[in-house]
Amino acid sequence: MRTCSVVVPVYNSEETLPPLLERLAAALPAFSSAYEVILVNDASRDNSWAVIEALARQRPQVRGIHLMRNYGQHNALLCGIRAARYELIITLDDDLQHPPEALAALVAKLDEGPYDVVYGTPLREQHGFWRDIASQVTKLALQSAMGAETARKVSALRVFRAQVRDAFASYSAPFVSIDVLLTWGTTCFAAVPVEHAPRAAGRSNYTFRKLVTHALNMMTGFSVVPLQLASLLGFGLALFSVVVLVYVVGRYLLEGTPVPGFPFLASIIGIFSGAQLLALGVIGEYLARMHFRVMDKPSYVVRETTPSADDLNP
Repeated sequence: MRTCSVVVPVYNSEETLPPLLERLAAALPAFSSAYEVILVNDASRDNSWAVIEALARQRPQVRGIHLMRNYGQHNALLCGIRAARYELIITLDDDLQHPPEALAALVAKLDEGPYDVVYGTPLREQHGFWRDIASQVTKLALQSAMGAETARKVSALRVFRAQVRDAFASYSAPFVSIDVLLTWGTTCFAAVPVEHAPRAAGRSNYTFRKLVTHALNMMTGFSVVPLQLASLLGFGLALFSVVVLVYVVGRYLLEGTPVPGFPFLASIIGIFSGAQLLALGVIGEYLARMHFRVMDKPSYVVRETTPSADDLNP
């Protein structure tokens, strides 16, 4: 029997939180001697915080954290992970698409071998077409940091040992990717296939644009692959220009006729101008992230928390 901290990022989920807590309360005692549920309200626009406060009064295992503004799912997760007190940390979404009943299988897999992180990989994702495409883009972005095999099995349903978070205890940048941060602490990943239910209520707040932006943030914020691609592009175009120069000079020396001028020259200039702008854009992304780090912009700021059991019973 283990002790577990369940971290749930909350955004506009007043309808799904009560049934989620009911199912967690039924599932967790099967493998946990003690547990807590940390609900991190990411500045929801509905009555989610009022629901969290009510649940915290009803259930001593529930702790609520209310953020100052909407920071994003991964920032809210980071806040909850740092507040977790028990030996295993579980993360799952607030929309009931991740079955709490599958958590026992993830914990059992964690104990089977030398694993530090276990993902619950959906057998079939119940999202829309564009959301599924964007999820694949995100997983491609993760491959550089996690490896292709692990990245394909990533999901928001995770179980990991609390020691792993020590690797990113001092991380304070505004761009957060929990999956990348987990790779800072371990390379021992595993996955368990789980069912993925349709969304119980409301609609997803992740749009295609937001997921692509998250993927770009991961690539430029945690990897040097874009810089390497820009360097390879520059090298390839430089090699191409040498070949063109040899062709132009060789034709002039052998045939005495110059290559037709303006269209050819304009196309070469266009290629090099585009490559330079691309490289400058990639470098600019990295400089922007350095700028934000120098500003020391926080990953999140807490507005208030629900009272703990010790506060209510001094």
